Amino acid sequence: MTKDIATPTRTKEILKKYGFTFKKSLGQNFLIDTNILNRIVDHAELTDETGAIEIGPGIGALTEQLAKRAKKVLAFEIDQRLLPILADTLSPYPHAKVIHQDVLKANLKETLAQEFEGIEDLMVVANLPYYVTTPILMKLLEEQIPVRGIVVMLQKEVADRIAAKPGTKDYGSLSIAIQYYTEAETVMVVPKTVFNPQPNVDSAVIRLIRRNEPAVKVENEAFFFKVVRASFGQRRKTILNNLVNNLPNGKANKAAIEQALSEASVDPKRRGETLSIEEFGKLSDELGKSFA
Repeated sequence: MTKDIATPTRTKEILKKYGFTFKKSLGQNFLIDTNILNRIVDHAELTDETGAIEIGPGIGALTEQLAKRAKKVLAFEIDQRLLPILADTLSPYPHAKVIHQDVLKANLKETLAQEFEGIEDLMVVANLPYYVTTPILMKLLEEQIPVRGIVVMLQKEVADRIAAKPGTKDYGSLSIAIQYYTEAETVMVVPKTVFNPQPNVDSAVIRLIRRNEPAVKVENEAFFFKVVRASFGQRRKTILNNLVNNLPNGKANKAAIEQALSEASVDPKRRGETLSIEEFGKLSDELGKSFA
């Protein structure tokens, strides 16, 4: 029986054996607590028919736990110094494959179709590098990657923003962008002490389950997101001010914006963070008559 990778001693041994040093620029923080890893995997609800996709496997701590439960694991690793380490640590798991590629540049649909042929249930499970969390999540969602859901560890502050409800200080364009595509919930908070090296912030695990249909039906999706971003341009300003200042030609079309707010039954004095996704949907459809 091989010893789990995610213990402080085994992690230290592996790093020493390969003379591995952490690269700050890649946001490398390795988990050294098997219980936490198992709880993360529990939240993904994998079966022996599931394909698991991991981003940033590090030395394979989470990959190993995924491989124990999934039919196949595919991990994307950007740091080539980790490839020989992963070949070693994952040698007991022939159904775990590592691709040396930046996931943000990958043609994911094509790669997943090839690698998971015949596997219908796909889940993304990862301890994401904090500096690229949002671009990775948005790529997975916007490119309509055929996954059941996403269970990822990220900075607690970002998790709070993703799962935030209208009217709270954390609610913003990121909350809406992710909740448009998925049902989002924070499932656990992870202390910084279970990482090597320790990050400066606490982490959280968030579970995103893909909706069959987006949360709201809109005429023009790209314009809907433009309206959402414009509405949060400056948080202390009213929605009318933000739309006038941040929509293209907003200043010249103030009357049209006021008219759209009225048609959508949104008080122009409200702030963006008080509007629900449904209200943003209605508002973007009204604004679209003049702007999109």
